[in-house]
Amino acid sequence: MQRRLVGIDLGIASAHTVRVRDEAGREVCRRRCEPTVDSLSMIESAALAGAAPGTRLEVVIEPTGPAWLPIAVFFTARGHLVFRVSSAKAADLRRFLSRHAKSNGIDADTLARLPLIDPDGLRPLELPDAAAAALDRRVRACDRLTMAASEHKVRIKDLVRQVMPCTPLTGDLGKADLAVLERYADPRALLRLGRARLTALIVKASHNHQGAARAEQWLVAAQAAVDLYGDHPAVAFTDLAAEIATEVRLLRAITTELAAHAAERETCYRWVDPMQLARSLPGLAEVGGPAMTAVIGDATRFPTAAHFKSYLGLAPRASETGDTDRKGQPMSKAGSRLARATLIRAADWARKQDPQLARIYHQQMVERGAEHLKASCVVAARLAERLWTVMRRRMPYVICDVDGTPVTPQQAKQIIAQQWTVTEEIRRRRRSTKRRAGKAPHQALTGHDQKDARSVRTRRPSPPESSATPSRTVKQPALLTTDPR
Repeated sequence: MQRRLVGIDLGIASAHTVRVRDEAGREVCRRRCEPTVDSLSMIESAALAGAAPGTRLEVVIEPTGPAWLPIAVFFTARGHLVFRVSSAKAADLRRFLSRHAKSNGIDADTLARLPLIDPDGLRPLELPDAAAAALDRRVRACDRLTMAASEHKVRIKDLVRQVMPCTPLTGDLGKADLAVLERYADPRALLRLGRARLTALIVKASHNHQGAARAEQWLVAAQAAVDLYGDHPAVAFTDLAAEIATEVRLLRAITTELAAHAAERETCYRWVDPMQLARSLPGLAEVGGPAMTAVIGDATRFPTAAHFKSYLGLAPRASETGDTDRKGQPMSKAGSRLARATLIRAADWARKQDPQLARIYHQQMVERGAEHLKASCVVAARLAERLWTVMRRRMPYVICDVDGTPVTPQQAKQIIAQQWTVTEEIRRRRRSTKRRAGKAPHQALTGHDQKDARSVRTRRPSPPESSATPSRTVKQPALLTTDPR
């Protein structure tokens, strides 16, 4: 069977470099192109020259900024296969093929060879439909705006701590705090404002949730700053206050834009997941449901739940040689940062709502000696597998006991409180161990220095059932068999 393998090294501000090879790895042509219909059509014609009618191009690209999308749209619309490979995989192969040289042509040639060298490691790129693409953009926009808002909040707190060392901003920034800082970040101006007018400002901005007590905290901090700094020229009260006011206005603008994108995100999510299946999982709510729906797309593109977990980078790395199989390796972190962070945050809530996930967390903390973050990552990996199951079966998630019996949310919390709650003593012990010893070393496997290592136990056995409850068989999470609509 004839094949045409097209490797395209994408340029953001320059032309793309193209290399075409046949099924035997022989070079067919070399070209350069621009992201236009005419230029890409010439590449298609050159790549198919001499090929049998009906031959489909196999185009391999890297996710280089925004440059990959025009190429993918053009070739998929023409019926060709497009593969988007990670930059790490392409770089590893390039170093193998050309260790001491790097150029755009070498990079393009490396990409063209990938389908021959690693055919099982490539999967055709599936571009989303209109609804899924819209959801993906809104999810990404909300994530970026949320992170930007966090950065501005941190900056505001740092500046306020500089101008008022005894800062009253010890928690979240509220609307009343922003109202005060936007006009009276200078402690001298704050003192001139007076207690009565400051209280009225705080009452109005907080809608009567705060009042005289909060005003007193601001005045005490302002007076302490004036007493400490006095008229020292190194402290530019006016300029610091102006910078704080700028940060407050930027934060307000970002918050307004975030609210608009979040509303549109909700609309898009209802079109993509009308049954809100992702939100049926514990821990995935207003933000997590749309985010994970955008990441997983069509769940059937992943053969198994393990493939989806590996795609997210939540699967542990493998380290095996001879008769030695080192378990407990760090997770690969090879997937989407947004998806991984969403699941890890969701796992901390899910373990408090689902007895099965609470049991996994309890085993990691109590019997495996893991600290909180590592245990949460293990729960996140299990949550990813259950998300794949729910989205593939198109049936909502049902919270069950560890024996597979469906339970109500109230019963689930009671079971967790009685059987799978990690005591504060254990948490303190895990934290103190981490502080004393730093990062925990990998498990030391006894017998590695013996000549006959075949009898060595290379992994820690699965932990037994907790003594608090009788041994029961753990089943997969139950799913509703009726349409909730």
